[in-house]
Amino acid sequence: MESAWKTGIWEQFGAAIDTLENSITACPEEIWRDRGRRPEYWYLAYHTIFYLDYYSSDPKQEFAPPDPYTLSELDPGGAMPPRAYTQDELRRYLDHCRKKCRAAIAALTDERARQPCGFARRDMTLFALFLYVMRHVQHHAAQLNLILRQTIDSAPPWVSKSKIALTPGQAAKR
Repeated sequence: MESAWKTGIWEQFGAAIDTLENSITACPEEIWRDRGRRPEYWYLAYHTIFYLDYYSSDPKQEFAPPDPYTLSELDPGGAMPPRAYTQDELRRYLDHCRKKCRAAIAALTDERARQPCGFARRDMTLFALFLYVMRHVQHHAAQLNLILRQTIDSAPPWVSKSKIALTPGQAAKR
């Protein structure tokens, strides 16, 4: 796949990931752990990161998130994780996913981009899956920012492109 396409996809996908990270970082503790909010702020962030991890994985391999995370998100009954995760835990998980997603985009070829993504619940090409997941991340990051705006009248600013370049040695310009 032409490098300009991959770079453009990564710059915007990475921006969505950076937006999510900013919303996690900006959240005050009292909102993060507010058990009366539905959905709970921490859980909405976790859900977003979990599916970024899941769909950045090889569908031919059995998926397992890194410790301490579980497969509760895949439970059809809607099981919640065993506990609320901290902001630091979710930023580390997001960094893991950022690297995984970036590597997947960097390795994308035209042939692979046109193939079915391989996830039974998603009838689309791998290229379309990248766009779908990018939209999912941005959708939930926007929800988190709305919660911040409504509760503390502040939210992180717009991110125009990824803070990290697609390939090492490339400078990421904002």
